[in-house]
Amino acid sequence: MTIIIGLIIAGASLIGGFAALGGNVLVLWQPYEFVIIVGVALGTYVVANPLKVISDSGRAIGEALFHSVPGKRDYLDVVGVLYALMRELRAKGRNEVEPHIEDPDNSDIFRKFPTLQKQKSLRTFVCDYFRLIIVGNARPHEIEALMDEELETIARDKMKPYHSMTVLAEALPAIGIVAAVLGVIKAMGAIDQSPQILGGLIGAALVGTFLGIFLSYALVTPLANNIKGVRERRLRPYIIVKQSLLAFLNGAAPQIAVEHGRKTINANDRPSIDEVENETMAHAVMASGDNVQELNQKGAA
Repeated sequence: MTIIIGLIIAGASLIGGFAALGGNVLVLWQPYEFVIIVGVALGTYVVANPLKVISDSGRAIGEALFHSVPGKRDYLDVVGVLYALMRELRAKGRNEVEPHIEDPDNSDIFRKFPTLQKQKSLRTFVCDYFRLIIVGNARPHEIEALMDEELETIARDKMKPYHSMTVLAEALPAIGIVAAVLGVIKAMGAIDQSPQILGGLIGAALVGTFLGIFLSYALVTPLANNIKGVRERRLRPYIIVKQSLLAFLNGAAPQIAVEHGRKTINANDRPSIDEVENETMAHAVMASGDNVQELNQKGAA
């Protein structure tokens, strides 16, 4: 929504200012210049990127337009499932936790956290590292190194739309110049026409340069930066998982371990300690069938 509002402000300021200066707004309406610039830009984008990145760019634009970032409910579900699994592992042992890890679709624990259940890659990330913990051979620093490597890979993949759109933004002014050159060539072909006609053709050619610069700096670059911000926030749940599991591996009780993860959340979105304690423990009770008193005793054990 903020992207649309920003574009309206930018467009209104541009056209309104041009009209206030005495310019003829209709001169800016050069649809074929727009077709040349956008068409060449899309074509070069397809040439430069594999199909997977192109399709992911579409998803990234949608995420940016609708500001699809994790909210407090998403974070509570992440720490909730971590707490429930860590508590099960500490209280009941590996054999009780393994079915939840091997088949999360049918797990009573995962079903209690619907937002996490919908995020297949994040759920797989959680299950993979709980599986390593269950095996019991990996040391905390080895798991941390492996997590860092995987997180770097995930971040690199998630940021490909941002990097590709940044390159496109850098190319748009040059593509605008190409459109302008074509317009000048057309104008030179009508050099024998009246100054009024020739001036109109030259003005239309210069609109190509204007469009290339405007699309680059007022649309694609801000959109790419918005995509970067959204994707970085969508990676935050992975950091929560990492910090919580590392604290647990180093001997922290489940409720202390999830606190390590909670502290990595942006202050504006971070649930309070009481919210984490009340909601995650309540979900864990429903998932395990224990009462609250038993849950507190087992979590502190």
